Amino acid sequence: MFRHALGKTLGFVGYTIQYGCIGHCAFEYIGELVVCSGPSMEPTIVNHDVVFSERMSRHLCKIQKGDIVIAKSPFDPNMNICKRVIGLEGDKICTSSPSDVFKTHTYVPKGHVWLEGDNLRNSTDSRSYGPIPYALIRGRVCLKLWPPHTFGTLSENPNIKNKNGSN
Repeated sequence: MFRHALGKTLGFVGYTIQYGCIGHCAFEYIGELVVCSGPSMEPTIVNHDVVFSERMSRHLCKIQKGDIVIAKSPFDPNMNICKRVIGLEGDKICTSSPSDVFKTHTYVPKGHVWLEGDNLRNSTDSRSYGPIPYALIRGRVCLKLWPPHTFGTLSENPNIKNKNGSN
């Protein structure tokens, strides 16, 4: 009887470890669900929206300008941020506001990206803390899941006009 109980317990522990490893690999290398908070990505992503962040693009170095990413905050490693990639390494970025008479620029250094929120008036982003290391990127947001009426792929940056001049 003791041998039977020990066998069942060890079997349960073995399955728990196996499924734990599978779950870890899925969240680390495939993707995760993220509940977004804060106004910095409005109107594209609003408070309490649920998005899917895939991890393969990060591992394959396929992050592009215009992608929305989840990254570790450069100020607080326990907090994630959701921002749009505006510039990649080597890009020249205008760091002044549109109303400034004299324009200032900076270059994104090697191994870094420039991130900004879609809500430029209410976003703490690379304009405040500078370019962030590529290694801080956790994943690329590819799908909005909640609320149901907004389900689907994410829209383009509302701050950039289309080629035909309309938003």
